Amino acid sequence: MVGPCDVLAFGAHPDDVELGCGATVARLARAGRRVGILDLTAGEMGTRGDPEGRAREAREAAVALGAAWRTCLSLPDGGLKGDDDGQLAAVVGAVRAAAPRVVFLPDDRDPHPDHAAAATLIRRASFLAGVGKYHPERGAPRRPGLLLAYPGPRQLLAPALVVDASAAYPAKRAALAAHVSQFDPGAGTATHLASGHFLAAIEGRDRACGNLIGTEFGEGFAAVGALAADEVAWLLALRLPDPGPRTPDPGPGGRMG
Repeated sequence: MVGPCDVLAFGAHPDDVELGCGATVARLARAGRRVGILDLTAGEMGTRGDPEGRAREAREAAVALGAAWRTCLSLPDGGLKGDDDGQLAAVVGAVRAAAPRVVFLPDDRDPHPDHAAAATLIRRASFLAGVGKYHPERGAPRRPGLLLAYPGPRQLLAPALVVDASAAYPAKRAALAAHVSQFDPGAGTATHLASGHFLAAIEGRDRACGNLIGTEFGEGFAAVGALAADEVAWLLALRLPDPGPRTPDPGPGGRMG
């Protein structure tokens, strides 16, 4: 189910990618980047919904975002562990099969324990995917060039990079609306996620993030390691103007030499 992609967006649960970086996924897909979404778990421990229903919602959300594919590794919800060799091998295999240039992942400071564990798991797997002797049966070694961490829904992030999400924000709203079991007040047990306040807070966060760069909506990312400028430029399809030949500095007194 995992296929080659330019960008691989990981979530601990279905809807995590949508909440954290859904508009960026949609923007990249519209720009021609091939984006895959990989949910580590089926969200089976959630108060509302069941794995089958949440899988349907996740597929509908992926269509709204324009993702090339979406699948689930079916790791244990509530049991993600960054030092579990079986879980690491599964994620390594996915990274090698997808061969992404860029990985999106949860931030490791997210207060949700599954999100923090997922961050550790994905960071370790992204490195080990490039180690040929680590589970060679899981595919040829490959390592992504850029890792960017998105915030959790109850996390305020001081971002190193903010993406203008304004034009793609309707796609984010549509993708979140697909998760009826989680966010529709009339779909089950009353929860904070389905209160209406939760999604309003997400939009408020994204408006505040956009305000940092003078746009209506923004999605912020923390750098995992150094930000490789060429990878960021490629990711956002930037075209930088040619500065032309540099004029030598005449030095003190205005004379050359």
